[in-house]
Amino acid sequence: MAEHSQFQLLRERRFAPFFWTQFLGAGNDNVYKNALVIFVAFQAAGLSALSSNDLVNIAAAVFIAPFMIFSATAGQLADKYEKSRLIRFIKLFEIAVMIVGAIGFYRRDLPLLFLALGLMGVHSTIFGPVKYAILPQTLRSDELIGGNGLIEMGTFVAILLGEIVGGVVIAIKPDGPLYAGGTAIAIAIAGYIVCRGIPKAASVAPDLRINWNPFTETWRNLRFAHGNRVVWLSMLGISWFWFYGATYLTQFANFTRDVLGGDEHVATMMLAIFSVGIGVGSLLCERLSGHKVEVGLVPFGSIGLSVFAVDLYFASRGLAPNSLSGIDGFLRVGAHWRIVADLVLLGMFGGFYIVPLYALIQERSDPAFRSRIIAANNILNALFMVASAGIALGLLKAGCTIPQLFLATGLMNAIVAIYIFSLVPEFLMRFLAWLLVHTIYRVHKEGLDRIPPTGGCVIVCNHVSYVDAIVIAACVRRPIRFVMDHRIFRIPVLNFIFRNMHAIPIAPAKEDPAMKERAFEEAAKALNAGEIVGIFPEGRLTDTGELNAFRPGLQRILEQSPAPVVPMALRGLWGSFFSRSHEGNAMRRWRGLFPGIALVAGTPFSPELATPEALQKSVLGLRGDWR
Repeated sequence: MAEHSQFQLLRERRFAPFFWTQFLGAGNDNVYKNALVIFVAFQAAGLSALSSNDLVNIAAAVFIAPFMIFSATAGQLADKYEKSRLIRFIKLFEIAVMIVGAIGFYRRDLPLLFLALGLMGVHSTIFGPVKYAILPQTLRSDELIGGNGLIEMGTFVAILLGEIVGGVVIAIKPDGPLYAGGTAIAIAIAGYIVCRGIPKAASVAPDLRINWNPFTETWRNLRFAHGNRVVWLSMLGISWFWFYGATYLTQFANFTRDVLGGDEHVATMMLAIFSVGIGVGSLLCERLSGHKVEVGLVPFGSIGLSVFAVDLYFASRGLAPNSLSGIDGFLRVGAHWRIVADLVLLGMFGGFYIVPLYALIQERSDPAFRSRIIAANNILNALFMVASAGIALGLLKAGCTIPQLFLATGLMNAIVAIYIFSLVPEFLMRFLAWLLVHTIYRVHKEGLDRIPPTGGCVIVCNHVSYVDAIVIAACVRRPIRFVMDHRIFRIPVLNFIFRNMHAIPIAPAKEDPAMKERAFEEAAKALNAGEIVGIFPEGRLTDTGELNAFRPGLQRILEQSPAPVVPMALRGLWGSFFSRSHEGNAMRRWRGLFPGIALVAGTPFSPELATPEALQKSVLGLRGDWR
């Protein structure tokens, strides 16, 4: 089906009511939380013996604790019951919780306010597995990254608006707390009204027996998630992001007051700036990834999260506010604009980081267990966020400043990223391939939907340049095991990418017969395991731009492991920097900025019809006259 803008989904009933339901829910969370945090930081000095720093970090832990206790149960409920009905019950519960919170604001009662905050955590815990498990049931695979981008954008725009509304109403003198409570109730009611338009999403495990013991079920969910290595490490990556984000979001009020000299309105603006950045990054993911789950964006996002965290620390040094100023006074200070830019870019790169990871979990999880996998992810998120509150509290108590805390978080992010990418080379390989294709070439893709979405298959392609495998890998959604000449495999720098792609080096029989046999055996094993094997049947780069004769080695592989064969053709790479040409060897010419190339896939061949002659004729036809 033709690809369309992700915003088209906002006009369709299968997505729009759910989008606005989660939008209002996320907004209400932040109306209440931000009103409470600013109330504690600026107005609650006489209500508790604890400092505002202590209360703000305790509030973060209170909201997150239910995720650790109830996520396992929430995942079971989302798998067992029809999701639209479950959402309606969740929204009714939200209305009741907001009434409790409004009473707490009316009475200036901190224990009651914290009770309502904990119950909002319960509400979000139950809604979380439904939120992400419903998308793969209602969206096509090519809509998944766009749908997730909209959800993340909506979530953080809702955070932005919720923070603004919560911050504005709580600052109204003298009845701000009353307005905050009433606003939260009104938004909860609106959320219930909207959620009634969500179409039914069938139960995926109606016969599931609920295990009400949260401890045994939590352990079971985590153990099940651990069985899928890529999903498990993606979950760890997401949880780290929430550790990182929670550290920033929790400290913004005190950072604004103590370091920047801003009042409540500046604190709200800083939170808003960060949220806008995440929303923009989330929406850009679909465009940058070409409507597919592109894990190559994850390392890209991680780099930005470290770089701009370090810069935020240096931008915050030397500021010595004498009094609290409003937004106008804050923006008149030139040094503050660098801080604003750092926060926008931190948010944007956070969007690049988080959206592909959520989409990857949805795509690669067993549908019957998807909600419980997401529940397990929420448990990990909660553990990391509680750890964030505890570590932040400990470091601040030990004399660490808030800018130093941000710096430490950015440096830890670099260490965590290196560790995760070393465990899952696919992330880093996809990033390098994505970077090459999107910074050197403009690639037109055609017919790639002819590649089977699952199961073993072979792709065959003309061999024009040293980066053919990288270009193809960057365009095809599924990982590919390329069989390639051992000399190309060993090229410095490219060898790092090829090894992490698990490419299979091959040599002519007269050079290394043992290597040739190993290559055939490894390719057959990959097909039997349901992987894609990529082969360049010419056996070497073209010297003229025309196709060399296709060799018969593929037939040996297909005899051991029959699989469909998809012919492909690269166009436009001949004469480029990485190819040979009539003028000499490769890597001696530069053919302008962003040259256009194309990758075209044809109709698959059955194994018995995939002869060298038939495949060469097909590839030549796909390539046409554009070499």
